[in-house]
Amino acid sequence: MFSTPFVLTFSLLLSLPILFFLAPRILPPHPTPLPISPSDELDDINLFNNAIAHSSTPPSSPHPSKFFHLSSKNPNLKIAFLFLTNTDLHFTPLWNLFFQTTPTKLFNIYVHSDPSVNITHNNNINNPLFKFIPSKKTYRASPTLISATRRLLATALLDDPSNSYFIVLSQFCIPLHSFDYIYRSLFLSPTFDLTDTESTQFGVRLKYKSFVEIISNGPRLWKRYIARGRNEMMPEVPFDKFRVGSQFFSLTRKHALVVVKDRTLWRKFKVPCYRDDECYPEEHYFPTLLSMVDPDGVTSYTLTNVNWTGTVNGHPHTYQVDEVSPELILRLRKSNHSESYLFARKFVPDCLEPLMAMARSVIFKD
Repeated sequence: MFSTPFVLTFSLLLSLPILFFLAPRILPPHPTPLPISPSDELDDINLFNNAIAHSSTPPSSPHPSKFFHLSSKNPNLKIAFLFLTNTDLHFTPLWNLFFQTTPTKLFNIYVHSDPSVNITHNNNINNPLFKFIPSKKTYRASPTLISATRRLLATALLDDPSNSYFIVLSQFCIPLHSFDYIYRSLFLSPTFDLTDTESTQFGVRLKYKSFVEIISNGPRLWKRYIARGRNEMMPEVPFDKFRVGSQFFSLTRKHALVVVKDRTLWRKFKVPCYRDDECYPEEHYFPTLLSMVDPDGVTSYTLTNVNWTGTVNGHPHTYQVDEVSPELILRLRKSNHSESYLFARKFVPDCLEPLMAMARSVIFKD
């Protein structure tokens, strides 16, 4: 006779493969992001076509043969700040102070806020500087984040032909320098990009690049590539052309138009993934597209400092109130690729008070 403990152990071992086989039939399926609706797709196509029809790379944009008056700030060259958010813009007071540091309007601000979330707009609702664009619902680990970013780019292209650099930010991003420093770094400094000396001659910038993180290797790259299916990306995007990178970047007007004009790669990247733990389309689409279309026109790094040590569920390290200090700001500025990082993420909303306390004396003191 078998002892009772033996029978129980044997029964448990026998039940494991049975449960493994039956679980998919008993448990509810894992939710899969829905495809982008035809109506949303049509709205975007109409917006993109309108932006393309009314936009070009004008004399005021970062183009080596058409870039005028680099000896001083040119009012025809503007930076478009594009905020992609599904919560309040927690750091509005800090950004307001940032924009007040320049006496001349050399910028535009556009906000894509998820319409399904109760966003109060903080102090922006009566602030004409913040332009809230017609927005659609966004989901994490879905191509809706690509659509939202393209919507921002198209709106900024259409709204002001002087928009020449397009900087994508989140509600958890902060500036690390004054506006004047950022403007001069992008448009005037011949030494800002430490990785590129060929684009500068006689102390003058001859070529302007987009700052996009582009990673061509990594232990999980293959799993990200096949997240929609093993052959779903072929033939337009073979594995050796697939790239990953940060969703927060700075594009020249030329590359903003490239993104808005694209139809070929979008047809691939808009397909929902069957496994969302490896699917971050907004981190794949932009690096892949730009590295395929114009590899010499983009850097391999972003200007937004993100700390990926101790990442949790795909999220980077989030700075808490007790971490905010002048030393942190100085440390976040340090870059091996450029003279300095210009922005940083990710900060909890409660960091606003200590950041404001040292805004003028540290953050905007260059």
